[in-house]
Amino acid sequence: MTYFLCSLLMALIVGVIAVASNPTPYFAALGLMVAAGVGCGVLVGSGGPFLSLVLFLIYLGGMLVVFAYSAALAAEPFPEAWGHRSVVGYILAYLVGIMMMGMMMWGGWWEGSWVPIDGLKEFSVVGGDISGVAMMYSFGGVMLVTCAWVLLLTLLVVLELTRGLSRGALRAV
Repeated sequence: MTYFLCSLLMALIVGVIAVASNPTPYFAALGLMVAAGVGCGVLVGSGGPFLSLVLFLIYLGGMLVVFAYSAALAAEPFPEAWGHRSVVGYILAYLVGIMMMGMMMWGGWWEGSWVPIDGLKEFSVVGGDISGVAMMYSFGGVMLVTCAWVLLLTLLVVLELTRGLSRGALRAV
């Protein structure tokens, strides 16, 4: 199980690098889907299947709408792909940074601490995933308003970043 979670975490790093290094929303949306799917796989491997499903549906349902909307506004005739020289430079810079951080944190206390939530289920009365759902429902109103404001702020930031000087597809002719 540890090898499976290690491979999922490496795939998560690749997905995050794909989002961070690409200036074009078309290809960044694919990296976002990979990162969200693999992140939900990490949650399932750690013992949270329901929260993983909720995260997958809400994140991909909400954030990919924002990416699709911003991609429609930033209609570029020739978008830069992952093979472009500047994008490869960003990818290499991120990989070097991740390797340096990995070498600094090699052999720490967290090395053998991957125990799923229900790893000791013989001694547990309630599953860890169910208590997380109860917490979501008990603080649901405040969390719903907070998430709505964060999504609105994210929408405005993404639209402002993709607008640029040419105003995208809505520019005056």
